[in-house]
Amino acid sequence: MVKKYKALQVAAASLLAISLTACGSATSSKTTSTSTPSQGATATTTPSGGSTTEKKENITITFQNIYPDPTDPKNGMLKKIVNDYQTKNPNIKIELDSLNTDQQKLKLKTQAASKEVPDITIVNPSAQMKPFVDAGLFAPLNDMVEQNGLKGTFQEGILNWYTFNNNLYALPDGNNIGLVYYNKDLFKQAGVEVPKTFEEMVAAVKTLKGKGIQPMAIGEKDSWTGSFLFMNVLLRTNGGPGFLQAVVDGKKTFADPAFTDAVSSFQDLVQAGAFQEGATSFDYNAGENLFKTGKAAMYYMGSWATGGIETSSVNGKVGVFKFPTVKGKGNPDEFMLAPGSAFAISANSKHLKETKDFLNYFMLNFPKEAFAVKGAVGIAQKVDGDFKAAGYSDMAMEVLGMFKQVKGGDLAFDNTMNPGTAQGHLTSIQNLFVQKKDPAEVAKEHQTAYDTNKK
Repeated sequence: MVKKYKALQVAAASLLAISLTACGSATSSKTTSTSTPSQGATATTTPSGGSTTEKKENITITFQNIYPDPTDPKNGMLKKIVNDYQTKNPNIKIELDSLNTDQQKLKLKTQAASKEVPDITIVNPSAQMKPFVDAGLFAPLNDMVEQNGLKGTFQEGILNWYTFNNNLYALPDGNNIGLVYYNKDLFKQAGVEVPKTFEEMVAAVKTLKGKGIQPMAIGEKDSWTGSFLFMNVLLRTNGGPGFLQAVVDGKKTFADPAFTDAVSSFQDLVQAGAFQEGATSFDYNAGENLFKTGKAAMYYMGSWATGGIETSSVNGKVGVFKFPTVKGKGNPDEFMLAPGSAFAISANSKHLKETKDFLNYFMLNFPKEAFAVKGAVGIAQKVDGDFKAAGYSDMAMEVLGMFKQVKGGDLAFDNTMNPGTAQGHLTSIQNLFVQKKDPAEVAKEHQTAYDTNKK
């Protein structure tokens, strides 16, 4: 784990030169490709542009993804790359199964249990994907990334999070940091300044609430969102990274003051009325849309949200700030680090060769197309382009500037702990949005989940 943490710091340093998606993306829907290839074509074009008169078998590749939101630039980018590939390969149909993050995680668990993983699916790094790798569900991609220089398109160190026993099993779409987006107009309307401490943030929440302005937005039906925010509080109260690793190493327990202080501070934010009523009934997309439509003053999220905000009605009104110190502890230049969700290929794919060919094409075109739709802030690959000249907003340039200030940080809880412990954590934190609890009781819930699942 220490080796991987150092690798992420290298990745974070590398990504300073460029810059974002997913832990999460959003709405719930299943869509299929809008471009249906002709069936039984006798003349086809290869991805490299060469033509052949050989008649090829008609093939369908199922592509599970987390880009269902039509307002997300990556949704259009996804469809463009898919349609371009289908045009060049008329015998291949790419069927899109587009789901929000939590729906996709649940669906993949069901599919994995029956060993019916789609040709391409989405996984998260490190601890989250390890059980699938151990079960032999994913195909190694070492050979594929050596084709056409694909491996060299990724930032240094980022692929380590998806590598087990020297085999690479997934290709990430993002490399992000957690930050706070804020609506400058709403801040001005309420007469509040950008908070420099967590305590000032809580005070700003109360002032905004008193002015009839929704202070913060969240989509806590997808429980990872609250966890991601809570973990940034813990990163501060612990005085720096490594709390969960210390638990794993037996040096700390969840009863440690760093953890209970984080629970207490997090509840201060909730109890101050920071989040919209019924926050646990809003999924990721619905929560984010409150901010994107100007109905909330602040939004804590990974930098992958930049592209969607930039193309929304609040573009030009939004700034960003680093998560502040908590009770005088922590360094704002240490961020929640989010190596992104990643594309894995089923080891049991009936069309393994063709699926690898498509994913190779998809990833080779990903940086260029993401850049074109203003969705390239924080992707995992290197970007060849001038963001400012391409019309990226001042907000996007602020985010890119923050990448240059990263001095390390922590991974999300569910990317660090085993799935059983992670689920106990997600449920425990989600409950804090519904009722106030004794921090010692929350700590006990976490310790019980860890002790039960650590083997």
